[in-house]
Amino acid sequence: MRFTVAIDGPAAAGKGTISRAVADRFGFAHLDTGALYRAVGVKGGDPVLAAQTLTPEDLARDDLRTLEAGQAASQVAVIPEVRAALLAFQRRFARREGGAVLDGRDIGTVICPEAEVKLYVTASPEIRAHRRWLELGGNAAPEPFETILAQVKERDARDMGRADAPLRPANDALQIDTTSLSIDEAVAQAIAAVAARL
Repeated sequence: MRFTVAIDGPAAAGKGTISRAVADRFGFAHLDTGALYRAVGVKGGDPVLAAQTLTPEDLARDDLRTLEAGQAASQVAVIPEVRAALLAFQRRFARREGGAVLDGRDIGTVICPEAEVKLYVTASPEIRAHRRWLELGGNAAPEPFETILAQVKERDARDMGRADAPLRPANDALQIDTTSLSIDEAVAQAIAAVAARL
C-alpha cells in the first residue's frame, strides 16, 4: 500500500512530534525533511554538492538539532539547486510501499501535492520560541528567550517569503494550531484525520 501523509508548518510548532506519533500509530516510515536541509547546512562547503552527495551518515549526525543547524538549513533551503537535488529523494520516500509520513515546509504544496492526507501544524511565534528555549535548556539555554523569539520570527519571514516553495498551508490541508493544545490533543487530531482517509 502506498499512502502519504504530508505535514507542514513552521519551526517548533510540533510537526516532528506529531509526525513520529502518526508514523508509529500506523506503522508508516517517517522522514523529517528538515533533517535533509540541516545535514546539507552543517556539511559546509558547496551546498549544492552537499545536497547531491547526501548520505545516511549525514542524516545520523548528532548536531542536526542545534539552533545553528536550523539557521543553516533555512539558508541553504532558499537555493533552488539544493531544493531540486533533495526533491527526488523525498518523492521516492513518500511513495514507498507501506506508507510514509513526511514533515517539512513544502511537503503538501510542492513535494507531495497528491498526498492522501495533508496537515499544517502551527502555533504562535511566542509559544514556538518558548518551546525551543525549553528544548535548549530553559534558563540554562545558550541564548535568552528574546533572542530565540527574534530568530523564530526571522526564520518564519525567510521560510514564508522565499520565492521557491514558500512555507504555506496547502489549500486542502487540515490546519492544527497547537498554541493551546496538549501534545496528546494535537496527535489525536492528526491520527483522526489519517484514520478517516485510510
